Amino acid sequence: MVKGTEIIVKALKEEGVDTLFAYPGGQAVDIFDALYDQNDIEIILPRHEQALIHAADGYARSTGKVGVCLVTSGPGATNLVTGIATANYDSVPLVCITGQVPLGLMGNDAFQEVDIVGITNSICKYAVTVRTREELPKILKEAFYIARTGRPGPVVVDIPKDIQQAMGSNEYPTEVNIRGYKPNDSVHVGQIKKAVSMLKKAKKPLFLIGGGVNISGANEEMKKLVDVTGVPVITTIMGKGAIPTSHELYMGNIGIHGSYAANHAVAECDLLFSIGTRFNDRITGKISEFAKNAKIVHIDIDSASISKNIVVDIPIVADAKMAIEKLLEYVTELKIDKWVEQVKGWKRDYPIHMNQYDGLTPEKVIQYINENFTHPIITTDVGQNQLWATQYMELESNRQFLTSGGLGTMGYGFPAAIGAQLGNPERTVIAISGDGGMQMNIQELATAVVLELPLILVVFNNGYLGNVRQWQELFYNKRYSSTCLRYRKSCERNCKDRDKCCPKYTPDFVKLAESYDAYGIRITKEEEIAKAFAYAKEHKNAPTIIECVIPREANVFPMVPTGKPLNEMIMDC
Repeated sequence: MVKGTEIIVKALKEEGVDTLFAYPGGQAVDIFDALYDQNDIEIILPRHEQALIHAADGYARSTGKVGVCLVTSGPGATNLVTGIATANYDSVPLVCITGQVPLGLMGNDAFQEVDIVGITNSICKYAVTVRTREELPKILKEAFYIARTGRPGPVVVDIPKDIQQAMGSNEYPTEVNIRGYKPNDSVHVGQIKKAVSMLKKAKKPLFLIGGGVNISGANEEMKKLVDVTGVPVITTIMGKGAIPTSHELYMGNIGIHGSYAANHAVAECDLLFSIGTRFNDRITGKISEFAKNAKIVHIDIDSASISKNIVVDIPIVADAKMAIEKLLEYVTELKIDKWVEQVKGWKRDYPIHMNQYDGLTPEKVIQYINENFTHPIITTDVGQNQLWATQYMELESNRQFLTSGGLGTMGYGFPAAIGAQLGNPERTVIAISGDGGMQMNIQELATAVVLELPLILVVFNNGYLGNVRQWQELFYNKRYSSTCLRYRKSCERNCKDRDKCCPKYTPDFVKLAESYDAYGIRITKEEEIAKAFAYAKEHKNAPTIIECVIPREANVFPMVPTGKPLNEMIMDC
C-alpha cells in the first residue's frame, strides 16, 4: 500500500516523463514531497504558471512527447487556463495535474478552491476530478493515453489533497480501455480512391496543408506526394514546414497575411485537396468566396473539424500520415503544366518583401537566421513578429517552427523556447518576439538563467503593439488608441509627430537582461546583425536578448481586410 502521491510519481515514471514543469503550493505540496527523493525526473520551476504551461507546450511540440505540468489549486490552476486553450487549439499533448482542496471542502468556497474542471471543460480534450484513491492510477493512465492519441490535446487531472494522502494499491495499469473513446486508426480506402479519382480529373488542383501533417510526422510522405503528383502546395501558418519551403512547388502561406500566389491559387483552383487543417477564419477570408470554383477534399483526424466551417465534397477521417501513405499507393503524375506555371508566375511576380522600409527590418534579421543557422528550433510570440516570421522563415527538414496558431497567445514565444531548449539541449533555439509580447513573460529570464540555457531572444522593438496599430493605421484613421508603448502620462494624447516627441522606451531590454545575469545587445542597422548573433553565440550559459530597433510603423503585407475574399489583398501602403 502506498500514498496517492507515490502512485502519481510512479505514473510519471511509467509514462516516460523525464521533465516536469511544476510550481508548488499548499494543495500540491504532498506531491512535491514525494518527488523530492527521486532522480529520474527533472523538475523545472518557472516564475509564473502561465509560462510554465507554455514551456511544457514548447517541450511537447519540439520533442513529440507529452508535456506535463504540476500546479496547486486556485490561482495556480487558473493561471494554466490560457496555456490549456493554446494547446487545445494547436493539438498539443499535455497532462496538467492540479492540486485541489480536500473532497470535504469542495463546494464550500474554501481557500484557493476553484472548479478547474468546470473552467477548462470547453478548452481541453478531457478534464476530471479524482474522487477516490482506487481510481487514481486508472485516471492517470487514461490521461496520458487521451492526450497523445487521436487528435492530441491537453488533459486536466484535478487531485484533491486527501486523495493524494490516502493509501491504496501500488499497481499501475498497463492497458487502457475507455468506453466511448476509440481513436480512429484506419483509413477509408473507398474515400481515398474517390479523392484520387477527383485529383486525376482536376485541371487546377492545389494541396492545402495544415498543422496536422507536422503533428503526425508526415513530412517525408507529404513531400513524396507532391513530387509524384506535381501539384502546387500552400500551407497554413501551422502547416508551414510540412514540405521544405525551398521546394519549387511550395507557394507560401494562405490567409489574411498569406502570399499573393497562395491566396490567388485558392481562388482559381478547381480542386482543393486539404490535409490536417480546420479551415478557420484566418485562412478562409470571406467564406462564401473561399475556393468557390473548387471541389474540396478534406482529410483530418478529427471528424468534428470536417465541414464545420467549409462544406466539403469528400470527407476523410484519418491520421494525416496514414492517409498520405494510402494516397501514395494510388496517385500518379498529373499533366497540369499550364496551371503550375501560372501559380509559379504569381510567386515570381509578387514576392513578399520589406524593401519599402529603410534601415533594419525583420526581413533582414530573419534572412540572416536562414543563412547562418542550419538546425534551429524557432519559436515566436504573436503579432507582427509572428507574421513576419511565418512569411520570411525558411523551413527545411532540419528545422522546427513553434507558434501559437489557433489562439494567438501573446507571451507564448519565450517560455516555449525554454521548453524546446530543455527537450533539445543540443540544438540552437531562437525565440522571435515583439517588444509587447516579450514583456508578458519576461520574468522567465530568471528561469533561463538559473537553468543556464543559451537561448537567443530576438525582440523586434517598434514601440507599439504593432499588429493592432497596423489595423488602426489602415482602418481607423491612425487613431492609435492604447497601442503606443512609449506613451507616458505627460504625453499629448493625440500626438502626431511621434518620432520627434516620443519619450524614451521603457524598459531598457539590455539593462533588464543584465539585471537577470543574462546578456543583451541593441542593434539599429543591418550591418550590426552579424555582430549581434556572434555575440549571442559566445554565451553558452545564459540567454541573450538581441533587441532590434525597427521602423516604428512598419507593416505586414500582403493583408486581406476583414470580410474580403482572399484574392482582394492590400499589397502595400
